[in-house]
Amino acid sequence: MTGAKKPFRRVRKFLFSNLNKQFMIFLFFVFLSSIFWLIMTLNDTYEKEIKIPVRVNNIPKNVVLTSSSNDTIRVVVRDLGWTILSYLLDTQHLGKVNINFRNYDKGNGRGVVSTSETKRLTEQRLNSSSKIISVKPERIEFFYNNGEYKRVPVRWAGRIIPDQLYFISQVVYHPDSIDVYASRQKLDSIQAIYTEPLNYVNFRDSLIVDCKLSHTNDVKVVPERINIAFYTDVLTEETIDGVPIQCVNIPAGKVLRTFPAKVKIHFVAGANRIRSLQPEDFSVVADYREIMQEHSDKCNIYLHVVPHGISRATLDIQKVDYLIEEE
Repeated sequence: MTGAKKPFRRVRKFLFSNLNKQFMIFLFFVFLSSIFWLIMTLNDTYEKEIKIPVRVNNIPKNVVLTSSSNDTIRVVVRDLGWTILSYLLDTQHLGKVNINFRNYDKGNGRGVVSTSETKRLTEQRLNSSSKIISVKPERIEFFYNNGEYKRVPVRWAGRIIPDQLYFISQVVYHPDSIDVYASRQKLDSIQAIYTEPLNYVNFRDSLIVDCKLSHTNDVKVVPERINIAFYTDVLTEETIDGVPIQCVNIPAGKVLRTFPAKVKIHFVAGANRIRSLQPEDFSVVADYREIMQEHSDKCNIYLHVVPHGISRATLDIQKVDYLIEEE
């Protein structure tokens, strides 16, 4: 028991020592001066930007807002520091600027709250002592339709560049299409919805991105965010042999034979793509009409079709011997 009291006595002795008393008195006066400074500071007048949410209410059942129904007004207010501080700390007290749909509907899928009305509605959320210096936006617009929409595919936009030895072998969207709500004229012009610009470079592993979709203010998309998976593969140089040469534009009664009848193709592709390739996936052609025009001992051959996922494909030879026969 005596051993337990010794540490307690040491602590009490330290706390009530003369030096420590002076330090505590110093802290008390620092705290007191800070309180006085805060009171004097908050009694001054300040200008501060605050944000107030906007909500469109009383929307008819057959109407769908195509613009955001929860926008924000940014208002610069002048008032005493105490009032400004209350705005910043107690956002629930400000509430929302409520816009009655029926009062501001202009028809043709558009509603407008004028500059004076926007300011009036904002003043209702503030204390009477507060003076509004500026309001942005100066007027509020909202757009709607009567439930018209269509489903369109999603496409990515921006810079997606893997490491030098890699390439994008597959892009998977989740979801791969979304619902677009807009005016009928707008819907007719929209064929796809693109993401906000993406910027990912020099990556090797597969990349999964959660991104927002880009659209104008009078268009609503559901959902507004999607996931995109960019799958990578290692670039490999490869050669495929035995690709047959096909003869085109041959008139009836004629046969065009080439020597050799099959050729090699050099290309670059991902390791996974190479495993599934067959010679028949490529198309190499010789044109009978070109032969008749040039009257050369050899004919040109061209790489006509290259499978998806193949790059830098070239023929092993560009000219071959040929023979034209009568059937």
